[in-house]
Amino acid sequence: MPRSHDDQGRSRTFTRRALLVGAGQAGLLGLLGGRLYYLQVQESDRYKMLAEDNRINLRLLAPPRGRIVDRFGVPLAVNVENYRLLLVREQTPDFEATLEALSQIIPLNDKELARIRREVLRKRGFVPVTVRDHLTWRQVSRIEVNAPDLAGISIEAAQSRYHPQAAMSAQVLGYVAAPSQADLSDDPLLQLPGFRIGKTGMERIYDTELRGLAGSSHVEVNAGGRIIRELARDEGKPGRELVLTLDAGIQSYLHQRIVGETAAAGVVLDIETGDVLALSSVPSYDPNGFSRGLTAADWRDLTSDPLRPLNNRALSGLYAPGSTYKMLVALAALEAGVNPHHRVYCRGVVQLGNARFHCWKKHGHGWMDMHDALKRSCDTYFYDISRKAGIDRISEMSRRFGLGSPVGIGLEGEKAGLVPTKDWKQAIFGEPWQPGETLVTSIGQGFILTTPLQLAVMTARLASGRMVQPRLARGFLDDPAEALDNPSFPEMTVPEPHFQIVRAGMDAVVNHVRGTAYRRRIKEEGWEMAGKTGTSQVRRITLAERRAGVIKNKDLPWHRRDHALFVGYAPVYAPRYACAVIVEHGGGGSKAAAPIVRDVLTVTQRRDPTGAGARPLLAGRPVEDG
Repeated sequence: MPRSHDDQGRSRTFTRRALLVGAGQAGLLGLLGGRLYYLQVQESDRYKMLAEDNRINLRLLAPPRGRIVDRFGVPLAVNVENYRLLLVREQTPDFEATLEALSQIIPLNDKELARIRREVLRKRGFVPVTVRDHLTWRQVSRIEVNAPDLAGISIEAAQSRYHPQAAMSAQVLGYVAAPSQADLSDDPLLQLPGFRIGKTGMERIYDTELRGLAGSSHVEVNAGGRIIRELARDEGKPGRELVLTLDAGIQSYLHQRIVGETAAAGVVLDIETGDVLALSSVPSYDPNGFSRGLTAADWRDLTSDPLRPLNNRALSGLYAPGSTYKMLVALAALEAGVNPHHRVYCRGVVQLGNARFHCWKKHGHGWMDMHDALKRSCDTYFYDISRKAGIDRISEMSRRFGLGSPVGIGLEGEKAGLVPTKDWKQAIFGEPWQPGETLVTSIGQGFILTTPLQLAVMTARLASGRMVQPRLARGFLDDPAEALDNPSFPEMTVPEPHFQIVRAGMDAVVNHVRGTAYRRRIKEEGWEMAGKTGTSQVRRITLAERRAGVIKNKDLPWHRRDHALFVGYAPVYAPRYACAVIVEHGGGGSKAAAPIVRDVLTVTQRRDPTGAGARPLLAGRPVEDG
């Protein structure tokens, strides 16, 4: 039966549709084949590398932090093993039972348990969770013995910073702690868990060098991110070893000598090189607590302590220098033309206008020249010569000796102090300088403020006649070329005869029977020291108190007692070591501060940290009456 025209039309339509569908399918298959060829042939190397990157992870390794040592290589900051207890949840059949068993071995408080549970819930099952840091060896032993019963528990050996001298050197070395948000930079080391950086002191100043360069570990992982094996390891480059100028023995002795005081500070310098042999401030703190991690209560105790243990009094404590300032007043007067034999009669009080200015000795010293006035610390004499010199000349002399500006040893928090002038007072108070203020300044009171470090530098310059500049770092052990050799300090712009007059007075302060510190002298022949006592008032003595008799320091509350100061150098005729000590509210300088300086200079000469060797006793000590 012949096909109808309709059937023939439908057949032709179907054939065309089938052809179009087939062509489309062929085109899609061609595109897919082309794409597969592109991915598998042309881009095979690229995707092979990406797959390899997914299989192999690169992990940073923290390098050992560089040590800090003293001038003889004695460790001051080192790295110690830190045993860390870890828990892997997926390896623990019963997590709570494991924690319970672990608590029987090392007690875990509620806060620790809550933290562990939070971390376990937050992290993947194969990621280790830190149970506790800084395990003792006894705890490690107990855990290892019970290891078969503690599924999923392991111990990892890491490193943490440790300061062997603890509080004794904390004010110089500073401490390390975890980086804050403000500390974060491009350095990937800062992102590592448990990584510590220098926050204060020498740890902060040389943090980049001490930090070292990161190492790396190439580990193979599966699709879930679990480590299968370690393929390669690069330990990185350890931090550089820093050598300081400190002598650990003298540093320890100075700290122990002042630690019995409520608050005090001291500095010992090598006059020839400017090396800081010791620098201590009390109360201090234990920097190792920051390495372990302070609790909120610990930090609150440190920051709320009224004695401010975090404050380095040696370079940020501001004190009126008291009579330790009189040597500079004497030099300013000599430069102004005052004859050292100029004599002044001290009767215990000086009248200037309507004001009365008292000498520390109520009934006076009698006739005084410059030598006697230094030896016996006569205030009246310095009232007289300060008016002849003038405040601006005294201030200019003070700046030559390092007062009024930061000394510049690099430690944070160093204060500039204050050396007043006429222009300064006019600018700050809008008032002219008064003659009576010159008298008050001449005995180290009033506006003038100094730090113990500045007083030590002043003493070194007085003893040597050169612009001694202190330093704390000698260089890095791996680069001896950086080590600082003995510098050549320029001469002071003060005539040598003027220095000799002042030095003779400082010698008499300690070694003449009528000197204010005679009972505190060094008796070993050839080791004698020269120095100057200072007593700085923290309150004004009223007329009523004077009429009733000056109240003794021991009868006053601690915070109202005078500060005690002493500066000295030794040996007298071949000066090598300078020392300055302040005892806050310690009373008289000869009673509280001078014995400390005497003992510290004696120990320093006995240790001879500069290697100068035995010094011959020089003849020609002046013989004085009295």
